[in-house]
Amino acid sequence: MPNLRSFLGIPFSTGTIPEIVDLIVAAARAEKTSMLVTPNVQHIVALENQVSREERDTYLSADLFLCDSKIINRLARWSGLDLSPRTGTDRVEDVLAAPGNRDLVIAVAGPTPEQTAALSARHPDWTFRHIDTPAKLVRGTPEWDRCVAEAASANWQILLSCLSFPKQEMFSADVRAARHSAGGVIMGVGAAVDFISGTAVRAPMGFQRLGLEWLHRLLSDPVRLWRRYLVDGPRIFLIYARRVRAGSR
Repeated sequence: MPNLRSFLGIPFSTGTIPEIVDLIVAAARAEKTSMLVTPNVQHIVALENQVSREERDTYLSADLFLCDSKIINRLARWSGLDLSPRTGTDRVEDVLAAPGNRDLVIAVAGPTPEQTAALSARHPDWTFRHIDTPAKLVRGTPEWDRCVAEAASANWQILLSCLSFPKQEMFSADVRAARHSAGGVIMGVGAAVDFISGTAVRAPMGFQRLGLEWLHRLLSDPVRLWRRYLVDGPRIFLIYARRVRAGSR
């Protein structure tokens, strides 16, 4: 079974791909609704000083944490830990590829109806439900409350929350609170549906194997992403160094 490994203040669940799939499926079938997040470099750096206290506390209130970053795992290895990193996209694909469990219903919040339809066409053995979410959804608005209520009351065992960090985690937490005892797991997985549905092109396998998907994304959209990857991202090393000096990891 998966093990917990604490690193950078986060209790990561680690294990083989089948073990993590079993963990997700068990959460999907549980009576209590749970929230799963996939920490990467952007998340860890932002949690230090770029998001509000409420957003940070909400993120850390998740029930399950799965490492999304090979860079974070390299740092963890310096501390003698292996976090078994795998992207949110890969985690969803692992669940879709695993034998059995086709009785589980997967809801999608964030992508367009066309993307959900494309996802369904690519995986006809699975049942997908689309949760309508406006492109610029803002927490605290009537639209947000409507979307949360719709997601909380819908029939699903897995909800893919794809609204971008940290909005997707806030959405996940609000749905978890509203749904509570109806069960299922809410997975914050960013652009996973974009890639799995084929509506966005993922980095070539060579980039993926080397943990350089971030570089492919930067080269594909440098104007939007240069600051995230070239300015904010490297701060992860300072965060790690401060923890080492403080005697923690």
